[in-house]
Amino acid sequence: MSARGGRLGVGVVGAGRVGPVLAAALAGAGHALTGITRGSDPERVEAILPGLPMLDALEVVSRSELVVVAVPHAELPGLVAGLAELGAWQPGQLVLHTDPAYGIDVLAPAAARGAVPLAVHPAIVFTGTSMDLRALRDAHAAVAGPAPFLPIAQALAVEIGCEPVVIAEEQRAAYAEGVATATTFSRSIVRQATALLREAGVEAPGAYLSALVHSTVDHALADADPVSEADTVPDDPRGE
Repeated sequence: MSARGGRLGVGVVGAGRVGPVLAAALAGAGHALTGITRGSDPERVEAILPGLPMLDALEVVSRSELVVVAVPHAELPGLVAGLAELGAWQPGQLVLHTDPAYGIDVLAPAAARGAVPLAVHPAIVFTGTSMDLRALRDAHAAVAGPAPFLPIAQALAVEIGCEPVVIAEEQRAAYAEGVATATTFSRSIVRQATALLREAGVEAPGAYLSALVHSTVDHALADADPVSEADTVPDDPRGE
């Protein structure tokens, strides 16, 4: 079942790593794609979304019932406000952004024109390839929206393959910091460790660390989630 009980015309503003993948996921859920803005790598977009028209932002918005805005963090406020000044946003239109640092307040200029502001941030590192579609199926997504429309944001998250988690507007900063900490420090630590192993004479430090890093992270993530006493087993000092 789609977000509003029927198929939506979906347009995407932003042709980086995120927008085309989410368009493909929504198309897979039965929605009709109306167009995407032009980006710096049209061949990559064509590989994910063959034949989809590449249009300017105004035309994408005018054609679409749901507009996915997936642009860099610094560009989002100005883009939304600029399109509002041009009268692009339409009453009843769904406008969804994907930035972890913003809730729905950043979409206020669109909401003032009658559009419905939504935020859905899938918690994965996007590569901009079809591999991301598989990653989405194992991911959670932070969602936000006005109370009457929050179920739409949740449904859209489910349709792209994610488990929705509602993040309150006042908790956005903490959420964004948590996501940034996980991604930034993970990259930094792995790079530092591989450099040390390479210095120690290990020819393929990435491959060498793969199982160790994955198992360590899996254990850390398991420890991060609360479990009942019935689910716990005392540690065996022998490690068995």
